Amino acid sequence: MLRKTFRRCLPIFSLTLARKSYAKNLQYRKAHILRMLASVAIGYVYMSVWTGVSGGESLGAYGMHGMISYIAFNQACIWILLTTNGLGIDAMVRTGQIASELMKPMHFFWYMLSKEWGQSFYQFVYSTLPILLIYVLLLGIRTPEHPINWLWTLLALFFSAYLSLCIGYMIGITALWTTESRWFSHVHHGFNMLLSGFFIPVEWLPGWLKNVSLLTPYPCLQYIPARIYLEMDSVSSLKLSLVWSVLLTAVCFALTHAVRRKVEVQGG
Repeated sequence: MLRKTFRRCLPIFSLTLARKSYAKNLQYRKAHILRMLASVAIGYVYMSVWTGVSGGESLGAYGMHGMISYIAFNQACIWILLTTNGLGIDAMVRTGQIASELMKPMHFFWYMLSKEWGQSFYQFVYSTLPILLIYVLLLGIRTPEHPINWLWTLLALFFSAYLSLCIGYMIGITALWTTESRWFSHVHHGFNMLLSGFFIPVEWLPGWLKNVSLLTPYPCLQYIPARIYLEMDSVSSLKLSLVWSVLLTAVCFALTHAVRRKVEVQGG
């Protein structure tokens, strides 16, 4: 019994599910191009705000050009963090589909992540990379001087996307205990904007808020990848991302185990 449970928990990734999710998004490429251009414009507004509020100040270790590059990078990379609300688990609960999904031989956690990885990769290819390229060509934002830092940046973004999926899974799984789980997604989005260093670097937050931020996984979502991209932090900063990945994975397994013991289906 123990061996069977262990095998079910192994990180089995389904390329078929990821490929189907990726292909589904390809049907909306034209709409996504318009969305991507709108994101470029919004990012430019954020950069203009920083240009205005700086008042000619040096902006610490970043400098004006560095701060603009920081905002540009975060605006480009936020797309890989935008997952389906609750990974779609709340909809499965409402229709009763969750019962059959939990019976599949693949562990439910890896099953849901496999579906979302296809969407995350699509967002990376059709949103993150084009937005970053536009900013590099039109605004001349910074890029890593050492080629190895491109690799560390990609690794940081992988951890960022994985943590975002884990958080999305935990939000979705709460639908088994409450019919109103979507508001957790809005709370998570708000915390991400505030604590992840998306618009304001974590070290510039008020003392108490900075301490709160550092006790959460949110800096791993955008602050750490941006700092590595700007070559202001080394790859050792990814230790925190690794620790949070292990912790959130354990929480996701524990929640899945609890769900399997008692399933509440609203409707279906």
